[in-house]
Amino acid sequence: MRKRLQALFPPAAVGRVRQAVEEAERGTAGEIVPVVVSACDAHPEAAWKATALGALGAVAGAFLYFQLSGRWAADLLWWSLLPALAGGAAGWLAGGLPALRRRLVDPEVLEERVQRAARAAFLEHRVHATRQRTGVLIFVALFEHRVVVLADEGIHPAVPHAMWAEVAAGIASGLRAGRPLAALVEGIERCGRILATHGPAAAPGDVDELSDTPRLEER
Repeated sequence: MRKRLQALFPPAAVGRVRQAVEEAERGTAGEIVPVVVSACDAHPEAAWKATALGALGAVAGAFLYFQLSGRWAADLLWWSLLPALAGGAAGWLAGGLPALRRRLVDPEVLEERVQRAARAAFLEHRVHATRQRTGVLIFVALFEHRVVVLADEGIHPAVPHAMWAEVAAGIASGLRAGRPLAALVEGIERCGRILATHGPAAAPGDVDELSDTPRLEER
């Protein structure tokens, strides 16, 4: 996954995101922190579900074959065990496919895990550590195709939740379309427009308290 992150966000792309953050923060006290993770959780249930489904499917297929052909083997247990092992192995391998793995995790569980990881990232990357509490986290979970935008208490009361939800939905749509860089940049630009309208203005002498460079994390 590290190679995938590097492929999606090479140095030029990192520079493009950093530039978008700099421009979005211009004239406002808001501090935008983009965090992109390969996945927010290992989702272990996806692997065993894929294995179980593969095994069950193979056994059912073998049983149907013998039922229709009338060719019952002398040792039915063996002919049940072999497809189960083969199907389980195939299912386990298929469980490594991102699209299939996502489908094998309950959507509500997926959403809860992404939200929890975003809250942890908010603290880990010290988005709260600004004088006016004006940090805004854009948390992008690549595997899950989900995005969370969290604003600190210096901005949160002034911006309707629906606005941040629209930013998150726009970036997530770009992830599903295979354009993560463009979607993230567009999301940052939208955050900049929101901050320019609803966020606190930059005071004379304001300095950039949080790095504009996106945080890329393999998990």
